Amino acid sequence: MKQLTVIACLFGLFLHAQTPTYNPENSKGELFEYAEFIDVGDKDLELEELQNNHSYHYQPLESDNHSVGFTTSNYWVKFKLENSSNRVKTYYLETARPITDVAELYQLKPNGSQFFESGDQIPFENRQVKHRSTVFKVDLEEGSVNEFYLHFSSDGETINMPLNLYSEADFWQTNYKQQLFLGLFYGLLFLAGVIYLFFYTSLKEKSFLYYGLYVFSIAFMQAALDGLIFQYIFPGGGFFNDRAVMITALFSNFFLLKYCEYFLQVNDRLPSFQKLFKSVYVILIGLFAMVFINSKTLELVYPIANLNGLISLILILTVVFVMRFKQMRIDAYFSIGIFFLVIGLLGFVMNNLSLLPNNFYTLNSAKFGSGFEVIFLSLSMTNLIRKLRLEKEKSQEEALQKSLEISELKTYFMSNMSHELRTPINAIMGIAEIQLAEQTTVEQRKQFEIIKNASLSLLSNVNDILDFEKIEKNELQLKNEDFNPSIALHQISNNWKTEAENKGLRYDFEMDYEIPTIVNGDSERFLQIINNVLGNAVKFTVEGGVSFKLRCNSQPGDICRFSFQVIDTGIGMSKEAQKNVFDSFNQMRLNHKRQFGGIGLGLTIVKHLVELFEGKISIESTEGKGTEVYVDLPLKVVSKSSSNANINTKISTEVKPLHVLVVEDNLMNQMVMKKLLNGMTNVSFAVVNNGSEALEALKKDVYDMVLMDLQMPIMDGYEATKIIRSGELGKTIMEIPIIAVTADAMQETRQRVLDLGMNDYMTKPVNKDLLSEKMYQCSDSLLKIA
Repeated sequence: MKQLTVIACLFGLFLHAQTPTYNPENSKGELFEYAEFIDVGDKDLELEELQNNHSYHYQPLESDNHSVGFTTSNYWVKFKLENSSNRVKTYYLETARPITDVAELYQLKPNGSQFFESGDQIPFENRQVKHRSTVFKVDLEEGSVNEFYLHFSSDGETINMPLNLYSEADFWQTNYKQQLFLGLFYGLLFLAGVIYLFFYTSLKEKSFLYYGLYVFSIAFMQAALDGLIFQYIFPGGGFFNDRAVMITALFSNFFLLKYCEYFLQVNDRLPSFQKLFKSVYVILIGLFAMVFINSKTLELVYPIANLNGLISLILILTVVFVMRFKQMRIDAYFSIGIFFLVIGLLGFVMNNLSLLPNNFYTLNSAKFGSGFEVIFLSLSMTNLIRKLRLEKEKSQEEALQKSLEISELKTYFMSNMSHELRTPINAIMGIAEIQLAEQTTVEQRKQFEIIKNASLSLLSNVNDILDFEKIEKNELQLKNEDFNPSIALHQISNNWKTEAENKGLRYDFEMDYEIPTIVNGDSERFLQIINNVLGNAVKFTVEGGVSFKLRCNSQPGDICRFSFQVIDTGIGMSKEAQKNVFDSFNQMRLNHKRQFGGIGLGLTIVKHLVELFEGKISIESTEGKGTEVYVDLPLKVVSKSSSNANINTKISTEVKPLHVLVVEDNLMNQMVMKKLLNGMTNVSFAVVNNGSEALEALKKDVYDMVLMDLQMPIMDGYEATKIIRSGELGKTIMEIPIIAVTADAMQETRQRVLDLGMNDYMTKPVNKDLLSEKMYQCSDSLLKIA
């Protein structure tokens, strides 16, 4: 070692006579002007071997950031530093790029030598100066001349040989400025990347995804170039740290292309260019594979990847140019952002090739270009967000308009379906009831009871569908009327008792004797609840029986709670099935193979009706053993005195004859209405087929009331009512009572006819008692039913 030192010193003295010495205190120019370099190829020489080989010829450095391009060669740089003062001077020497694999410094002093190593292929802890850049701390003894040798090598990446010498104070001041600049730069990239990835998660627009990933890949690539990946992620160097720049650069190239492809909508606007984009993607995949094959392929990747990056920029610029040439709209901020990216990368490359001077701006041109690019591309993305928002608002408006149209069509369809289904049901039930009243034998009555019950079942399904539509639109409302619950419950219980006995089932009905005589509420919905619950019990029971129990509990405020319990020995339900029992179309989830029929809306509607009554419903069931349904409904009790007063008022009213005009186009329904009206005392009538005939009839004869169908040919009931209420036929006819008698059970229809000026509204199938009551209310007369 001593011999080596002596030889080195002697050789150094020889060189001292040949090589100019740089004195930081009083020398003119920069340090690179006093330095020389040599390329020794693939020879990994020791310093002694280099000094002993006199065949090598040194060349002067051409700039303060001399670049030798992409290479795997070994380079040596030598220079001398002089300290002419009488005290020790400390300097910081910043040299090769942070990603240079090997950077070694030999300091030859008059009284010995020192060796320092750096580069990103040694552990970070082994660096003399713990800094992301390639930095050496140099001490110059007083009145001494020191010779320095720098050894650089890399795996194919560009090698630069800057020689930046700082005093200790200048170095840390410069370092502080760099850290501030890097903080702003990486903070901008991180913020932009996170924001646009968040936008992607909410908008699902792929431009945001690829742009966010591109920004992050740019950040990682710059972090690798700045030595931050080595310092904080791979401080031990190694395989991935050696390839970090190339990996991040390839990802950056890929995500930039994908972003531009989606942002510019290349596939839709310039489909011919889509193949070029795909070709570049294939090249990128190939380069990515080459990074990991071996050191030789990695060496090739560096120049090819840079060339491919240049091709990618040319491709993007060409697409922008062609789109502008074809007068396709391109966001101005996008074009400016791409311009800054190109300028920044060109500055970076030209600085690497020593075509631009070495200063803060040229050294960081890629960062400036990327930073401005991110700013302007972010502005273009903001415009994209605004565009997407406007498109979304427009699509929402169109969707809303479409929804309104669909809703109108749906309402029209439901109204039509109600009319088309209820019209024949009205005829069938009307004939069945008439024939039931005329039959004398049990066998004959039984046949017509079957027809009536089948019609009621069909009518129940139609009502369920219509009610479900009302529930969906939150339009189902309860009526307030006085009714006798006992009579209604016995009637509905008898209907299901007949059904149960026909299936060979036992049927029990127990009703509390304290049940109120008259209550106020919606009798139709009250019976619909009981009908659906009893119907399910009978339907889903194959053997055993059904038990129907009612208890009444009086509460303050003239309220009576009707507590129903329906127990069956049917198929029951599993715990899982009970969770969905009130869901619409629940039967579709169950494996009944359509064995029991029904449309699966019964309990859904029951639950909604119970809630409208402010009641409660609960179900307990065991699979294979049966089901218990509990329904609790509060109804207001009407006192007997109030009820008797109403009845006495009616009885005291003078009975007068009524001449009624029936407007109905269906022949079967005409026959039913004739039968019903023939059964009423002091009622005469005439029948016409449509609204036009009704207007002519009103001109020719005097009528006390009109029973008006709605959907008819030539002129419907709506138009005829408008003409009557307009006064066109005279004041007397204008005020004639009109009752809508229709198969359309939609809430909108009821409201529409009342808005037109009709006095009342009732649906088919026509109930004889209800028709009589409504006619009485409209004529202020008591009609006696035969």
